[in-house]
Amino acid sequence: MRQLILSREEVFRGPLLLVNGEHPLTCAVRPALTDLNSAYGRILLEREAAARLLACVRAASGEGEILPVSGWRSREEQQSIWDDTLERNGEDFTRTYVARPGCSEHETGLAIDLAQRAEEIDFIRPEFPYDGPCGAFRSLAARYGFIERYRADKQELTGIGQEPWHFRYVGAPHAVLMESNRLCLEEYGDFLRKSPRQVRTGGAAAWVCYIPCAGERTVVRVPDGPCQAAGDNVNGYYLTAWRWDR
Repeated sequence: MRQLILSREEVFRGPLLLVNGEHPLTCAVRPALTDLNSAYGRILLEREAAARLLACVRAASGEGEILPVSGWRSREEQQSIWDDTLERNGEDFTRTYVARPGCSEHETGLAIDLAQRAEEIDFIRPEFPYDGPCGAFRSLAARYGFIERYRADKQELTGIGQEPWHFRYVGAPHAVLMESNRLCLEEYGDFLRKSPRQVRTGGAAAWVCYIPCAGERTVVRVPDGPCQAAGDNVNGYYLTAWRWDR
């Protein structure tokens, strides 16, 4: 065993940040981004998320059929989308399908809106069906670290209407746990507070738990070997330790 020291600032970093109307982004650091080279234009995504997204699209035989249409957005771009949608579609529609600036997952670089290839694509509500390559992508997404973020039965918790096109990168162990337990990100912290969980992904077994922030420095005892802590953007950390099969 060894000690891991976590700073208060790390609560607001990592792939598991909860970003919604109650928990806006507080960190203005721009993520490390890469261009997905989408046919729809220049779409940026955080580097690790981009690599896993493209791998999942290939595994689903979706190259040329699944198009990224919106990835990372600056605060200014999110404000422009909010203002334009409000003017065009009114307040009810805008509040249902567009997050306020500072409260959008797109500002993290970890969220991606996907569309089925078509001559015309709706930027706000792209078509992403449950069959064909899109359905295959959906069935594989958790293995590559993505969750379908906004489901119809979770709207009261997320504050966003059903968006079958919106996927969020959280990392494979967490995506598998959320998917298998039908959890949204708003529920995940409470789920892990009840007890640590183990999950197998690929050739590894991952042990996952939730650690509350204890102040400016939080000291945690962790097993030897690969380990990662990710902030929740609220008041704690998700701790993941891996054991590789031999």
